[in-house]
Amino acid sequence: MFVVTVTYTAPLDEVDLWRPAHGDWLNQLISRRLLLVAGRQVPLVGGVYLAPRMPAEELDGLLATDPYVLNGVAAHTVVEFTPLLVAAGLEGLKTQE
Repeated sequence: MFVVTVTYTAPLDEVDLWRPAHGDWLNQLISRRLLLVAGRQVPLVGGVYLAPRMPAEELDGLLATDPYVLNGVAAHTVVEFTPLLVAAGLEGLKTQE
């Protein structure tokens, strides 16, 4: 499993130009369960995603298609981890070893 942080590399007014395309991109990945969670950082300096286990190269390929990245307004940082403890109802996340 992966935690992905998004950091804006351009002013918000430039990021906002690409927000609709980025939102469509996120919705497509979430509908395909290639991302599980996506949200904004507080304060708004970027975002955070939770991605299921997959080959790291596959995740890198998906992230490279982000409209924010394609248009030079954001960068991603990826941390891979193994979920060991989960809240009730989220036990399925542990099977992604």
